[in-house]
Amino acid sequence: MTAGLLERYRRLLADGKISPDPAQALAVEKLQILTNRLALYVAPTKTDFFSFFTRKRGEVPKGLYVYGAVGRGKTMLMDLFYQEAQVEKKRRAHFHEFMADVHAALTVARRAAKDDPIVSVAKSIAAEARLLCLDELFVTDIADATIVSRLFATLFDAGTVVVFTSNAHPMQLYKNGRNRDQFVPFIHLIENTMEVLQLESAQDYRLQHLTHGALYFTPADSAAKAAMDELWKKLTFGEPCAPEAIPVLGRELHVPRACLGAARFTFAELFEQPTAASDYLALVRHYHTIFVDGIPVLTPADRNAARRFITFIDTLYDARTGFVASADAQPDDLYKAGDGSELFERTASRLIEMRSPDYFTKAAANLETAEESE
Repeated sequence: MTAGLLERYRRLLADGKISPDPAQALAVEKLQILTNRLALYVAPTKTDFFSFFTRKRGEVPKGLYVYGAVGRGKTMLMDLFYQEAQVEKKRRAHFHEFMADVHAALTVARRAAKDDPIVSVAKSIAAEARLLCLDELFVTDIADATIVSRLFATLFDAGTVVVFTSNAHPMQLYKNGRNRDQFVPFIHLIENTMEVLQLESAQDYRLQHLTHGALYFTPADSAAKAAMDELWKKLTFGEPCAPEAIPVLGRELHVPRACLGAARFTFAELFEQPTAASDYLALVRHYHTIFVDGIPVLTPADRNAARRFITFIDTLYDARTGFVASADAQPDDLYKAGDGSELFERTASRLIEMRSPDYFTKAAANLETAEESE
C-alpha cells in the first residue's frame, strides 16, 4: 500500500513549508488510511452497476468530512490527498461549482423526461467518479438544500466515495434555513456514512506568511511582482495553480489563478470588467486570500473601476479576507479626484489596516467568535 500522502506531508514539514501541527497530522493519517482503502477498493462495474441497492455498505470505504475554521489547512490537505489517491476515475471541485453542474444536468434530465432526474444525474456522476472531493461545503440555497440528501444517498449507494471539507460541523449546515426539514436527512447521511473529523488547529496558516513582512508593494514594478510571486509561492506551498470558475447568481466568474484557497488577479482582470458586489461576495466565500497585481493611480475617467474597487475592499474588510497587492502609489494617493473619490478615504484607511498583522489576528478571533455563536 502506498504511503505517498504521509511522505509528501513529512517532506513539506522537513522543507519548512509548513509547521508541525497535531491536528493536521491526525487528518493526514485518516486521509492516508482512506487512500490505502481506495487502492484496494473495487467499484461496481457497468454490468453490476444497477444492482447497487443490494450491495453491502461495508464494501465501500467510508468517506471523510473534515471541518474547521478558515485557514487551518483543509484545502491543502484535500489537494494532497486528491493528488495521491490511486483512483482512475476521480473529481475534485468546489462544492458550489459541483452543485452548479448538478443543476445544469438536472435541467437536461427534466427536458428528457427522465423518471427521476435526481437519481439519473447521480448515477451519471457515479459512473464518472469513484472518488469525489468537494471543498468548502456550505449550503445557503434552498435549491441545493432540497436535493442534496437524495443526490448523495444515490452516490453513496452507487459506490462513490466522497470527501468533504467545510467550515462547519454537519449539524450547523443550513442552520435556520428555509424548509430545513428537507435538508436534515443529508446531515444524518453524513453522520451515518462518513467519518466526521474536526481540524482543531490553533494556527491560522494565513498568519504564517501574511503577518511577517510587506503585503502592499509599491511601485508596481518587476521587483514588486517578484516579491508577490514569492509570497504566493509560500502561501500555496509551491503547489501548481490553475484557472477556476466559481458560480455567481447563475453565471460564472473566471478566476485566472487559484490554489489552496488563494486567488490572484490583475487589477484589469477584476475591475476593468463589469464585476459587482455579488462577485466579490463569492470570492470571499471561496478564498481566504486574494492577490491583486498592478493597481494603477486612478483618474476621473476610471470612476467605474474605482467604484468596483471600493466595493471590493469593503467586502474583503468585512469578511476579514487576506489581501496582497502591488500598486503605483500608496493608498492615500490612489484616487484623489473623480466621482466617489471622497469615499476612497475610507478605502485607503482600510487598505492600510489590512496590511497590518493585527488585521489577521482579528480575523482569527472573529472566526472563533462566529463559530461559538452558531
